[in-house]
Amino acid sequence: MKKSILTVLLGVWFGLAFQQAPAQPKTGGGKVTVNGYVRDAASGEALIGATVFVKELATGTATNGYGFYSLTLPPGDYLLTYRYLGYESLSNPLALTGNLTRDVNLSDQRVQMKEVVIAADKPDDNVKSTDMSVNKLDIRTIRMMPALLGEVDVVRSIQLLPGVSTVGEGASGFNVRGGGVDQNLILLDEAPVYNSSHLFGFFSVFNPDAVKDIKLLKGGIPAQYGGRLSSLLDVRMKEGNSKRLTASGGIGTVSSRLTVEAPLVKDKSSFIVAARRSYADLLLKVNPEQANNQAYFYDLSAKVNYTINENNKVYASGYFGKDVFKFGDEFRTDWGNATATVRWNHLFSKRLFANFTGIYSNYDYRLGVPTGSEGFDWKSNIVNYSTKADFTYYLNPKNTINFGASAILYRFQPAKITPLGGNSIFIPRVLNPQRATEYALYLDDEQVLSSRLSVQYGLRLSMFDYLGAATVYDYVGPDGFRKTPANPRTFGKNESVRRYANLEPRASARYTLTETSSLKASYHRMAQYIHLISNTTAASPLDVWSPSTSNIRPEIADQVALGYFRNFRDDAYEFSVETFYKTMSNQVDYINGADLLLNDNLEGELLYGQGRAYGAEFYLKKNAGKLTGWVSYTLSRSERQINGINLGRWYPNKYDKTHNLAVVGLYALNERWTLSGNFAYGTGVATTFPNGRYEQGGVVVPHNTTDSRNNYRVPAYHRVDVAATLQGRKKAGRRWESNWVFSVYNLYARRNAFTVYFRQNEDNPNRTEAVRLSVLGTVLPSVTYNFNF
Repeated sequence: MKKSILTVLLGVWFGLAFQQAPAQPKTGGGKVTVNGYVRDAASGEALIGATVFVKELATGTATNGYGFYSLTLPPGDYLLTYRYLGYESLSNPLALTGNLTRDVNLSDQRVQMKEVVIAADKPDDNVKSTDMSVNKLDIRTIRMMPALLGEVDVVRSIQLLPGVSTVGEGASGFNVRGGGVDQNLILLDEAPVYNSSHLFGFFSVFNPDAVKDIKLLKGGIPAQYGGRLSSLLDVRMKEGNSKRLTASGGIGTVSSRLTVEAPLVKDKSSFIVAARRSYADLLLKVNPEQANNQAYFYDLSAKVNYTINENNKVYASGYFGKDVFKFGDEFRTDWGNATATVRWNHLFSKRLFANFTGIYSNYDYRLGVPTGSEGFDWKSNIVNYSTKADFTYYLNPKNTINFGASAILYRFQPAKITPLGGNSIFIPRVLNPQRATEYALYLDDEQVLSSRLSVQYGLRLSMFDYLGAATVYDYVGPDGFRKTPANPRTFGKNESVRRYANLEPRASARYTLTETSSLKASYHRMAQYIHLISNTTAASPLDVWSPSTSNIRPEIADQVALGYFRNFRDDAYEFSVETFYKTMSNQVDYINGADLLLNDNLEGELLYGQGRAYGAEFYLKKNAGKLTGWVSYTLSRSERQINGINLGRWYPNKYDKTHNLAVVGLYALNERWTLSGNFAYGTGVATTFPNGRYEQGGVVVPHNTTDSRNNYRVPAYHRVDVAATLQGRKKAGRRWESNWVFSVYNLYARRNAFTVYFRQNEDNPNRTEAVRLSVLGTVLPSVTYNFNF
């Protein structure tokens, strides 16, 4: 059946992709190609998404993720115009008689502007492109926004976009369209990042000084990407200044950072190194009572590139970050990510661009009690090694074909326990190491069918293999209760235990209504083969990643979206409204009182069912001028239906937030002062209020029955943040530039509830009361000094 579907889809694809291109002016026989790279004139950085427009043919293209473009045209005389928002446009006459390479450098004009520009792409891109459910943020915009304790944060910034939410302060990651944090594919230079947070979710792992491009995709995800249900966050690091030595950094309330970039060979090879460290532990040492405690994080990002010749360029990049918490000799925990990426760009021809990538990613955590009878050391990690090959073929200006393949090897280590001290009650133990492989093939096409209609369509074939050595069980028992393992089966090393395959079609379309408005629609199917086993709303060091097994099946999501997009006042404003409906199968939830800690039979604690999420997202954005910013509002629901919970009825999942509102404003007061502020409001997250109680040892204990899951809401979340940025005075001939950022987080000291817990009222034991737990319930001012030269 799957083979027949694949054959039909490929037949349709070839019929559309290679149909005759729309007629073009006759300017000579045959076709020739002009290609090249568009870069920043000052640093040599590739400009992603820059547009190249041919006036005479009213056609054009955009640069890819490496700044490369290719246009195949009839021979003739043309005027090529290169544009990138915030940069001076450049128009070059071109006498095209044969294949030609034309590299272009654009000059940044924002340093002279007395206004703020907050878009990260060309101003009409939201109307003209087929992309929908996509948000891009410029790193310079993020720098000007209010930040918690002055720490500029990529993840906190995207939480102010439509369709994106969080359960509150202290929650790791973010939630997109009602999905869990594990349902977001987060890539740093193509390497997956499994935990995007420092300090239990208060800061992200991305150093803003090392980041060049940020793109969030919530729908219409191209066939190149897979493995998660909800979204793709694609973060690209800078390549390093290939013109001259530069340095930048900052000294803040909780951390400091330093970045150095320079050419190794001018205009041919460059590098960037960025380091950041918090220093709360240094402050603790001032107090003798706290001197033996530690609380800090650090990260290091580095990248180097080398241009071999006009057809070959190589990159190597890496990230290493760690969080460390130590409370005297009683408790210690640390966790962190490590990634490495090696890439080779190769031009097979003027029209065929290829990128070959090798990737390593590791997320590990450690928990321990150093001494005493309960002394132990717990280590756990997930590691993956992957290779991928991606190709782009520029068939003609109206047709671009993308295809490729990838392979991933996963290693899961849920827990390795080592006793510490001679009288520890623990024994050495290794909990169920697991291995798996994942493969994928993909093919998609971006095509302009007419002056009004553009489409992108593709297909991804993914395959997953859960490997031995392993002993697997069936789990028997009624739904809603702990199940008992039965029928053990043993598999040898590298033997296939369970194999899955899924076809994942993708399609999106844009229909232009007027020069300033369009309708868009998209559909995608996504398969997710690895799962975060956690019954809390925030990632913690005790979370367990698991592959799909004989009992835990791959999660599948189908999402459709429809949107209206409109620009007005010469693209200074953009407006969009999107509706979406997403269905999900094989969703994981937990029995009441699930035991997820050191459990060899973890699968007996799990329940499976279906999910759905639906809603509407409204977005109004002002891109340029003295006053800029955006307003986003999301009205949505996210629900689950799982046998054994709520008597099989639908119930809100823990990421369901009906209303989400964000208002962001930036105002260029004058050449030196910029003011900014934001307001965030969200429905309180769902939690479970006890609907029963029992007595134990003379104490009344609240009790939850199987029909009460997520029947209560914590109070609504809202806060206001403000900031002011003061630019240092610029002196002629001096490269040193600096600014001061004064920020206040949670201006009116709202005690937002991160969660609630329940207890019996002391005066009336028959009465259950909810107690609010707030992580940040006060005003948090901060000062940060930033510099670059």
